Amino acid sequence: MTAACAVAGATAVLSGNCSAGPFIAADYATNATYASGWSAGQNGGYGFGAWSFDGTAGTNGPNPGVQQAISSGSAIGKAWTLFNLTASPPPAGPGMSEAGRAITEPGGLQPGQTLEVILQNPTAYHFYRGWDILYYNGTNNEPAGVDIHAIRTDVFDYYGTEWSIIDDNGSTLTPLAAGTTAAAGMKYDFTLTSTNTYVATLTPLSNPTAAYSQSGPLVATNLPINYINFRLWFGPSTGPTDFADNLEISSMTIMGLSLNIQLSGANVVLSWVTNFPAFHLASSTSLGPSAVWSTNLPSPVFVAGQNTVTNPIAGTQQYFRLQQ
Repeated sequence: MTAACAVAGATAVLSGNCSAGPFIAADYATNATYASGWSAGQNGGYGFGAWSFDGTAGTNGPNPGVQQAISSGSAIGKAWTLFNLTASPPPAGPGMSEAGRAITEPGGLQPGQTLEVILQNPTAYHFYRGWDILYYNGTNNEPAGVDIHAIRTDVFDYYGTEWSIIDDNGSTLTPLAAGTTAAAGMKYDFTLTSTNTYVATLTPLSNPTAAYSQSGPLVATNLPINYINFRLWFGPSTGPTDFADNLEISSMTIMGLSLNIQLSGANVVLSWVTNFPAFHLASSTSLGPSAVWSTNLPSPVFVAGQNTVTNPIAGTQQYFRLQQ
């Protein structure tokens, strides 16, 4: 992971701060691919596979594509939208809307990478109904009643409306209510901290200070994570603009571990999060296949929750990156 910030001579090319963290994958509902609608097989970005609607079912059986559409007008703007046209969701009835896609990077999601989803959940309450987000090792969506996952994040309208996170430790009911995240949408950040551990942060965009974070082990039998599955069994919806009953997703991205660089007099201060002990700071005087990266740098010190290295500006130019 290369930090695209050069330091030249006694003057830094950066005028203040620089944060480098490459996008591994990205797709947005605003991309031109979705200008005429949302269909199975489309892919408007990179790093993800084509969308699949398999598992979607209505009153008369499977109907992928009938309960998915592009919508606009909600708090998160233009979005991929799941809705149910039947009143009885599984297992009582056939109403299920699904969308999913692969992570195409070889080996799936990697330690140090963060999968971020911006979504808008329903505002209504329907007893014994809900929605979930599944991350797992697979090739397609999971049908109703199948919940194989490395991690599952859901809301099930039974006794309450709080979000739950299910990992290898079991189910944790968070204090974050669906009504809070429905007010203006939610940012869901999922960071792989090792091959089988994670940090998940659910941030309501209406009140970011109410964000909930959790770390723990993933279900090892369903790793590595290479597939993302959204499911809604809520209904009945009046259609794509029924924001009270629909689940909407406006963007999906995967970003690598970020390295922050700040100019401080004749030095540069480099910092990064402490969750990834396998990553080390390296520097080079050039970029490209022939670049030689040296880890002969001062050991990091812990400052304000970050690994921090202060390095003097020397030579014609320097590049920095985090590497395993």
